Amino acid sequence: MYAALWRALPGPWPVRLAIVLALLAVTAYLLVFHVYPWVMQTFFPTPDPTFAGSDRRSSALA
Repeated sequence: MYAALWRALPGPWPVRLAIVLALLAVTAYLLVFHVYPWVMQTFFPTPDPTFAGSDRRSSALA
């Protein structure tokens, strides 16, 4: 399968290698900065850390 993909890329092997590395970098960027955060927010929501009585603390300081 990888050989078929390698043959489908244009140019000599250094150009193919550059294309593959660029595609891997773009894929890693998209996964780390877009897909994984979306998955974590959608399927693993964090609980809200605020408390209902947090106003008492601010009024005690005033």
